[in-house]
Amino acid sequence: MLVVDLMSGCGLRNGEAFAVNLNNIVADDVYRFTEQVLLSTRQYGPLKHRKAGEYRDVPLPARIRETIEWYAEKYGTFDGYLLRQPTDPRKPYPHWGMDNQWKRIRAAGKVVVPEGMVLYGNRHFYASNCLSNGIPITDVAEWMGHKSVDVTFKIYRHLLPGSIGKAAQVLDMALTV
Repeated sequence: MLVVDLMSGCGLRNGEAFAVNLNNIVADDVYRFTEQVLLSTRQYGPLKHRKAGEYRDVPLPARIRETIEWYAEKYGTFDGYLLRQPTDPRKPYPHWGMDNQWKRIRAAGKVVVPEGMVLYGNRHFYASNCLSNGIPITDVAEWMGHKSVDVTFKIYRHLLPGSIGKAAQVLDMALTV
């Protein structure tokens, strides 16, 4: 639940969600991402497209903040980190752990997971939700940590309202004056 909430509510990549830290809530509605669990080394490392020490701030919906706080209270933290390796809490949460859990959740049928839905789809939900509700694509690109707004545009342009028709109407009104 924690990882799904972080990905669908804050737009995180898998490794970023695995590195969630209670100490990175910098305001009631802002979370500061400073690192991720790297797949290659299984250690904490800089965010994608960022150098060590760089970060990005994202909006923190109240529901997601409550999930983080609930999880910390229920399961505890280790240096503020919520997700840790089950056999050794000094180590970061392993990528394979979530893949195994996702498969078990689907197989158990207790939660409806659409056929073909993968964990990363929650990140796409975040972007789609933001863009279809009028949040500027420049903000969404920044919050998702895309290298440029072009990346966001290429993936999600189908969600942006048609501008050619609107432009034609605006230009037509200006030309009739």
